[in-house]
Amino acid sequence: MFKRFAVVVLSFLALSTSMVSAAEYNVDPAHSQVNFSVKHLMMFKVRGVFSDFTAKLEADAATRTLQSVSAVVQIASLDTQQPKRDGHLKSPDFFAAKQYPTMTFVSNRIQGKGDDIKVYGDLTIRGITKKVAFKGEFMGVNTDPWGNERAGFEATAKISRKSFGLEYNPALETGGVVVGDEVTITLEIQAIRKK
Repeated sequence: MFKRFAVVVLSFLALSTSMVSAAEYNVDPAHSQVNFSVKHLMMFKVRGVFSDFTAKLEADAATRTLQSVSAVVQIASLDTQQPKRDGHLKSPDFFAAKQYPTMTFVSNRIQGKGDDIKVYGDLTIRGITKKVAFKGEFMGVNTDPWGNERAGFEATAKISRKSFGLEYNPALETGGVVVGDEVTITLEIQAIRKK
């Protein structure tokens, strides 16, 4: 009986310690990137970024673990370095940016630590929500010249754009399609601990 009670108490203390050591971090967009790439003409990759986004993380620097992640990306900030293509991607053929101005992600389960972390959550694009898994790593923590604690993260996920309603895709005369279905999302995040 006493042993069982002791185990419960120790487990509670361990959990409490973990919760206390976790801190909230806000993503620094000036030193972070939300990138994507997709096949074009079945062979080449088109790459782009979303430059306007906000995100919050709960992380434990000591154990290099994440407790939660949430993010909001502004679709209008999409940039592939080709204005005409960007305009088409923001149109109803793809993101329908005027009707659906944001893309969001909210985690609901996180596994692993250090250089092997999986973040499972709900990704919403064009009003459609799907379960997505990001695989990444906690890069570490450092202090900038102004005394801010900064944490670094990298993560990647692959999604089907068609499953989010981005179905536009004319066929090629030689077979195949103009735009691939699989999109790779890559996150390079630098976040500042909330004081």
